Amino acid sequence: MKFLTTSLFLFIHVYGLTNYQPHSTDNVSDGASKKESLAEENLNRAMEILDHTTNSHFVGQDMAMARFYNPFTKTKSEETGSVWMYSSAIEAVNAVLHGLQKQKEHGNTLLYEENYEKYAGLLQDLYQNIDFYQGTFELTSYTQTKEWTVYGVNRGKSKGTAKVEGIENVYDDQMWLIRELLESYKITGNEDYLEKAEYLTDYVLDGWDTTRDEDGNERGGITWGPGYVTKHSCSNGPMISPLVWLHEIYEGKNDQITQRFIDPTDKVTRKSKQVKKSEYYLEFAKKIYDWQKEELLGEQGVYVDMMGGCTPGKPQTEIIDGVEYRVGISCKDAVGTEFTYNSGTMLSGAADLYRATGEKRFLKDAKKLADASFKFFAKRDQTIPGYYTYEVNGFRNWFNGVLMRAFVDVYPYYPKAETYITSFQKNLDFGYENFLHQGMLPTDLLKGWDSEEAKNNTEGMFNFTFAAEYAVLSRFDLEK
Repeated sequence: MKFLTTSLFLFIHVYGLTNYQPHSTDNVSDGASKKESLAEENLNRAMEILDHTTNSHFVGQDMAMARFYNPFTKTKSEETGSVWMYSSAIEAVNAVLHGLQKQKEHGNTLLYEENYEKYAGLLQDLYQNIDFYQGTFELTSYTQTKEWTVYGVNRGKSKGTAKVEGIENVYDDQMWLIRELLESYKITGNEDYLEKAEYLTDYVLDGWDTTRDEDGNERGGITWGPGYVTKHSCSNGPMISPLVWLHEIYEGKNDQITQRFIDPTDKVTRKSKQVKKSEYYLEFAKKIYDWQKEELLGEQGVYVDMMGGCTPGKPQTEIIDGVEYRVGISCKDAVGTEFTYNSGTMLSGAADLYRATGEKRFLKDAKKLADASFKFFAKRDQTIPGYYTYEVNGFRNWFNGVLMRAFVDVYPYYPKAETYITSFQKNLDFGYENFLHQGMLPTDLLKGWDSEEAKNNTEGMFNFTFAAEYAVLSRFDLEK
């Protein structure tokens, strides 16, 4: 049995919203195009899902995030979401704000004026309370020892007290936040978001393996976190696009940054020099892209999970000229499952690098990867005739959202990607029109809710993903 919604718009109390009503589409002018009407519908659905998910998963003024919520039994889980899950809410708000700005640019000022300040306020609240995941520790890396304030996997009892040492923080969590901080900066112009993004970027790039092999070449790659030795797709690929964006922010400016490296001649001496930020960020984006393509592109034309078979088998340090540094890591095995987000970050990275450099190799890679990803991950007629099924077990719903965004990123240079984007639009619409319940969607958009109400716990990050996808599609419809 599949449950159908009984009421699309419910009374909610969150961020000053009372007597919540559906966002009107009456303000679309008579001369508006069909695409603009679809864009507004997509954005209205994004806001509806975002509002209900925020209200259902966040608890109290400190915005502790319940990982699960059951819209049938109206119960929250006691388990608190990780910082990665929390950041999915920021992603959704950013996407909605981008969508509202695009509506304003296309003349729909009323929708913008009715909603922009509300979501800008929610964005600010989310950033203020993400500090419950923040903590400080000292890290010995390949080129220095330094104290860092970063985000731990788990929420602390108060702001700034989260555990962040060793495996308590991972680099990819910082990368997803860097991406959203830069998106927030683009939307609001708030320099605090840019400053935080650059600080976390310094931390992440400090994890790049700058040690040299026997031939004097950098080993390269960023481990999953400072407490790990395996080098993952998810701890490298997500950093490429933000680095390109930082390059573009500083392009034509003389701002400097310290580049740390190891002398390729003697292979041990740690050196540093001042370089232009614009050049540094772009070259690092290329370096990470090239490393991941070389090491983790699988036989199916999509990316595998990680480099394993690493030596040493756990983090170690060594003393060089009286100073302690992390030992370099050599990994030999490209292993693991192919996940949509690992190909998605590389696809977005290729599109952004092509835009920034004009190098045709990136466009060639992007086209091949877009085609290979759709062929590998999208299964036509598997669940419903005429629809494409994407795996949704584990965290794949969020992973799939990264791939959809990548198809949108590559579309301006590869119009064929519109077919791939449309598959997501159809799945979202099917889920919305058949299964929306209390403003929320089921984990499986094509199969719907479980007949047993108690089994309908939903991941908060999944409904935030659906909201973000709808908002990205809204923007896409107008930008075509």
